[in-house]
Amino acid sequence: MIHKYKLNGYNIVLDVNSGAVHVVDDIAYDILEFVNENMDKSLDNSAVDLLGNKYEKNEILNTYAELYELYANGQLYSKDECKKFANMLTNSPIKSMCLNISHDCNLRCEYCFAAKGDFGTGRELMPLKIAKNAIDFLVENSGPRHNLEVDFFGGEPLMNFEVVKATVKYARSLEKKYNKNFRFTITTNGLLLSDDKIDFINQEMSNVVLSLDGRKEINDKLRVTSKGCGTFDIIVPKYQKLVNERRDKDYYVRGTFTRNNLDFANDVIKIADLGFDQISIEPVVLNENLEYAIKKEDLPRIYKEYEKLALEMIKRKKEDKCFNFFHFMIDLEQGPCAIKRLRGCSCGNEYIAVTPSGDIYPCHQFVGQEKWNMGNVTTKSFNNNIKEYFAKTNIYTKEKCKDCWVKFFCSGGCNANSWQYEGDVAKSHNISCELEKKRVECALMIKAATV
Repeated sequence: MIHKYKLNGYNIVLDVNSGAVHVVDDIAYDILEFVNENMDKSLDNSAVDLLGNKYEKNEILNTYAELYELYANGQLYSKDECKKFANMLTNSPIKSMCLNISHDCNLRCEYCFAAKGDFGTGRELMPLKIAKNAIDFLVENSGPRHNLEVDFFGGEPLMNFEVVKATVKYARSLEKKYNKNFRFTITTNGLLLSDDKIDFINQEMSNVVLSLDGRKEINDKLRVTSKGCGTFDIIVPKYQKLVNERRDKDYYVRGTFTRNNLDFANDVIKIADLGFDQISIEPVVLNENLEYAIKKEDLPRIYKEYEKLALEMIKRKKEDKCFNFFHFMIDLEQGPCAIKRLRGCSCGNEYIAVTPSGDIYPCHQFVGQEKWNMGNVTTKSFNNNIKEYFAKTNIYTKEKCKDCWVKFFCSGGCNANSWQYEGDVAKSHNISCELEKKRVECALMIKAATV
């Protein structure tokens, strides 16, 4: 299988199974219209005749010979070597946990998937006892894994910061005893950031996610406090201080775009101009009947925005002012391992979420949906049937994915979105699929323009 397209003056051909990317001239691009996965050493005479209306015969034959060499070397119409591993995917030890340290929030974001902070289950903070039980559960179910990850999530985790600190201290106390290494992440809306919190975060958190939707007028329209006030002017200076003092530790500024700001490339650019170089602006995923939801008719406009953003990134890279955009980050040299290509999302198998009451769910976006309640860290109950289900879920168990050209980049997409908006984990969310295709096209084009 190949995927070929034209963008920004480049003719790009992706060999789906090998991951090889070719930037070709017009004649090679046109010749590929006449070939398939069963290439012969010689191009069919009828194809030569048709192409002869535009190109010289020798040029056609020589170019085809070059394409056939790629085919023979497994870089064009290559065989799918990953499919044979799909049935080998197993129930794996847990390696990461989303700790919903707070089911409360000091913001009331209109598009919030977590029901404005409480996940529809009532506002509460996680007691330290539950947090310790969760850490114990992770250690006990991590098998021989050495590196473990804990994400402090909400709601707003800083509303329960003393428990965050105590949980980190407790986890660190177990590392030597159980031969574990904890890597912590925290996501915050920034309102409660202070110098002491910044110091702790920069010391203990391997990564930090800072929520900001871009331009002041965009951010302050939807990301508002319980009193309806905007947050941009409060949080941006705090973020700048945190990042400036973070040095080489990971972070990214994460925003959401809705139907109200389909010109979201301007929001990414604004964030970059504020001095942040690790950025993610992601499409809101909601029921299409809601006001802020992205609809199918919005896709052409969004495609143009991704193209605009890609061109801006190319321009800034040449000016040595580059920034990373999460959805355009593709590693064509190393790339993901076979398991990641088959099952990118580890929810419910290697990854779980824990609520303030200790209930376990496949991930933070499944929280509150009782069908997917997997147990409780205090009682140590655990539904291995659900875990087994997610362990076996992969791009070949999803009908739309198995023959899709982008499958090895998205690895089947978000299971929670599939369940919530398509009614089935095995049915990929349509709009998310289309957006991912465009993002990958732009990402490959950026590579072509900047190598």
